[in-house]
Amino acid sequence: MANGGIIGPVQNPIIQANSTVTSFTASGTFTARSNQPSADFLVVAGGGGGGGTYYGFINAGGGGAGGYRTSSQAVSSSVPITITVGGGGAGGTGNNAGTNGTDSSISGPGLSTITSTGGGGGAQPSTGLTGGSGGGGSNVPPTGSLGGAGNTPSTSPSQGNSGGRGGPYSGNTGSSGGGGGGGASSIGSDYSSNVGGAGGSGTLSPINSVTYAGGGGGGGGGGGGAGGTGGGGAGANATCGTAGTANTGGGGGGSSLMGFQPDRTGGTGGSGIILVQQPSFQSAPGIWSLNDAYNYKKAGQWTNAGPVSVDYLVVAGGGGGGYAGGGAGGYRTSFPGGTKLSLTAATDYPITIGAGGATDANGNPSIFSTITSTGGGKGGALNASGNPGGSGGGAGYGCAPVTAGSGNTPPSSPSQGNPGGAVGTGGPGPSGGGGGGGGASAAGSQGTPQAPGVGGAGSANSISGSPISYAGGGGGSGRGTSAPGGVGGGGASGFYSPNTPVGTPNPGTAGTANTGGGGGAAGVRADGNTNTCKGAGGSGTVIVRAPSGAVISASPGTNTVTTLPAPAGGCKVATFTVSGTLTTG
Repeated sequence: MANGGIIGPVQNPIIQANSTVTSFTASGTFTARSNQPSADFLVVAGGGGGGGTYYGFINAGGGGAGGYRTSSQAVSSSVPITITVGGGGAGGTGNNAGTNGTDSSISGPGLSTITSTGGGGGAQPSTGLTGGSGGGGSNVPPTGSLGGAGNTPSTSPSQGNSGGRGGPYSGNTGSSGGGGGGGASSIGSDYSSNVGGAGGSGTLSPINSVTYAGGGGGGGGGGGGAGGTGGGGAGANATCGTAGTANTGGGGGGSSLMGFQPDRTGGTGGSGIILVQQPSFQSAPGIWSLNDAYNYKKAGQWTNAGPVSVDYLVVAGGGGGGYAGGGAGGYRTSFPGGTKLSLTAATDYPITIGAGGATDANGNPSIFSTITSTGGGKGGALNASGNPGGSGGGAGYGCAPVTAGSGNTPPSSPSQGNPGGAVGTGGPGPSGGGGGGGGASAAGSQGTPQAPGVGGAGSANSISGSPISYAGGGGGSGRGTSAPGGVGGGGASGFYSPNTPVGTPNPGTAGTANTGGGGGAAGVRADGNTNTCKGAGGSGTVIVRAPSGAVISASPGTNTVTTLPAPAGGCKVATFTVSGTLTTG
């Protein structure tokens, strides 16, 4: 037939290809859809780590934000584009600056390569390091140091700004501060009296209306500087700096030391991100064969005929560490082999991604349709019980008769988690080790008389196409040793050197972002003194898997929809790392 096999009057249909946004939070490859003429790109590098501090009254500079660059270029479905997403720089330890973040880039045949430079590390003891945005200066003797230069190497438009200046050394009064790291939109602030400088502001992306690349705040004797909007970590006051937010390119907060205490560690810089927007377009009018119609249906440009049956994975935010490990966020899933959810066509479904709990705080719930996973319980404080939650927090280090937090609270079937570990008992020492936080597949381990309990193991799930573990519990608190977090993003506990009276602390590790991992507990020195640096819980995630013929989309652009290759049969997977909306066609 001349019209390609379609019976009836000749038609001139127009196929509308709607605007789509693909978000890369890790390196990979992007291929444009058929007939797409151009694409818009946002390339954000990893943020720099905040500076470390040691021995005395010192306040370090905040890390600079990762470079922020945009580009609009012609694309082709026959030419794959290489995506490289940079990691955040490590926070400085002891008398060391933070590490620079790693570059992010897009490249490919016929494409103008765009590289954004990693943010500069926060200063200690010299000037802030240069980078996409520069790290802040510190208050080293005698006059303090300058912030590092931003937009290095130079690009046009500028990819970032310089860090702020640190204040003069003030002896044993602590009345000074470090400079803020530079951000994509503004320079980092200088110290102000005894307060650290604020991190420079990030920039709002026109692709998804999310702000990226804020600088880290400087540490301060009278208060740490605020992190810049766009994921910058806050500066510290007599403790460790706050990490920059993952996948924003935010700089890490500078640390602060007020007295002859153990070293403090700067906040880790936030990892980078790359967004690719394919603007909407209309295909040329004409007659479509059945084969063409099939291909457009396969590409998600026809609407759903009726209800869509989907699998789901809903993981809540992990609990924060205390002097026991934080419990993992609740873990609920239909994949594989469970009861699926039926979604109505042409409907918006709100998605809530639970934030990880701050130190000494419960995690927050994640929600999709009728499925709610409960945030993980916080780890117990000194001589205090752990909190209940999706998985429970461990019982706190000490000698009091305290209990671990219960898991699967409120109850769901199958269970969404397990209890935390009990405190160690029965030894000759004055204190028992704190328990590990509960995980999705196992309870947290009990502490020994002085050693910490290990975080409970999470669960692996292949809903996204490959096995990934989620919801591991945080490691517990003990004397002179560290406990690992449970597989699935649980943070390890901190520790002091067991044989050194003052020692060098390593802070409890935060649960991994978008795994629901519990935060690691604080460490305890061999003589019983404690380390106040604890790990926050990791944020949760929601993943929805639909059949190949379904039409679904995810917003905002930080969230993604991908099509799985064989043998998954072209299933579509929507992955939510921030709260948003799932829309059925």
